[in-house]
Amino acid sequence: MAHEHGSMDTKEQEKTFAGFIKVSVWVAAISIGILIFLALANS
Repeated sequence: MAHEHGSMDTKEQEKTFAGFIKVSVWVAAISIGILIFLALANS
């Protein structure tokens, strides 16, 4: 049973990765927003 390189369907993995990147960007943006808010509130 040989596996041919490049023959695997990766559509599901690509959708999962795109979702992961989207969530990561949102978490980073919210974290930066919270940090800015805390910096302004404590000054």
